[in-house]
Amino acid sequence: MLEKLYGTKLARIAEEVESLIKERHEEVDLVAQYNQHRVLKSFREHQIGDVHFTPSTGYGYDDIGRDALERVYADVFGTDASLVRPQIISGTHAISTALFGVLRPGDELLYITGKPYDTLEEIVGIRGKEGIGSLKDFNIGYHAVPLGDDGNVDFEAVKESMNERTKMIGIQRSKGYGIRPSFTVEQIREMITFVKNINQDVIVFVDNCYGEFVETMEPSHVGADLMAGSLIKNPGGGLAKIGGYIAGRGDLVELCSYRMTAPGLGSEAGASLYSLQEMYQGFFMAPHTVAQALKGAIFTSALLERLGMNTSPKWHESRTDLIQSVQFDERDKMVAFCQAIQYASPINSHVTPYPSYMPGYEDDVIMAAGTFIQGASLELTADGPIRPPFVAYVQGGLTYEHVKIAILSAVTSLIEKELLAL
Repeated sequence: MLEKLYGTKLARIAEEVESLIKERHEEVDLVAQYNQHRVLKSFREHQIGDVHFTPSTGYGYDDIGRDALERVYADVFGTDASLVRPQIISGTHAISTALFGVLRPGDELLYITGKPYDTLEEIVGIRGKEGIGSLKDFNIGYHAVPLGDDGNVDFEAVKESMNERTKMIGIQRSKGYGIRPSFTVEQIREMITFVKNINQDVIVFVDNCYGEFVETMEPSHVGADLMAGSLIKNPGGGLAKIGGYIAGRGDLVELCSYRMTAPGLGSEAGASLYSLQEMYQGFFMAPHTVAQALKGAIFTSALLERLGMNTSPKWHESRTDLIQSVQFDERDKMVAFCQAIQYASPINSHVTPYPSYMPGYEDDVIMAAGTFIQGASLELTADGPIRPPFVAYVQGGLTYEHVKIAILSAVTSLIEKELLAL
């Protein structure tokens, strides 16, 4: 069947790749089964019934469904408390809420995993206009410790950078638009242990976007005080239309709730607005859907590596997030690849994406995202800033079959345009 769609040679390569990665796919299934059990156990212990799906409107007081969902998140992530709200519009918004909720004038935020994701630069105040309300405008310091030449945390530099103002340590689990490897939960455990040995009172915050349910533990299970993410990525399971979460120590989550709404209101307010059933069902589906995306990422890496491209992580390497990066030797190949992914999307397949300005990014970005939910990175997307090295970041996929079809279609398109040869 594949021969009819993609030709004999590419079909044979795809079959060989699937045979090669079979054991890796089985490992992903085992992780999904473990995580599914954790989620189901929490649903049962909290006795979730259809009454919990009834939404609140207006102020959102006494919303038992919302409150129960937040207990489920806290339980599954091993934290004291959580905020899970449609009012948190993105992962960036969740992170911003956490930072502004906890930090005060005179404090310092120290990122120890290098330069953070592009959209945080205006939040911390190293890019953008003055006076827009960045951390810098509130006299909250920020410093990022560059990674070592091997792509790992430079622990000696971290120790030298920590001082009496350092209130929060920032860790970005995923590579984002970087070329470094993403950090596993065990590596994050090592980072947390190191900084806590220097100052046990320092607050460790983890940007957990793209990482939920990829491993059998989350950063909060290994000592992170606070973490945040987006519901249109992993934990929404492909069903949540909007939302974000913050989970961690009870006192810190309470501070974040005051930033999210207002001092005195906190988590008591905030209507769920007909979103609860999707949030519950999405969280239940998340372990399986994340596994589908991971299988697709492994196939993508193995196939493109077989065709001579540079991918990260490699197909056989351990994974801690959804992101599969593919490096191209020239701009036009990267753009053509992303366009081909768009053509293989269920939504807006007739649209051709081109690099352009996007809010929060310094460089033009090409964004192939024919998704049911705008910006949903658990659905198959391919994007990246147009800057050397030309790297496309492929992530998501509600089904493994769709990822496989899209990648084979993209390879076929590059061959037809004489940008790639088998």
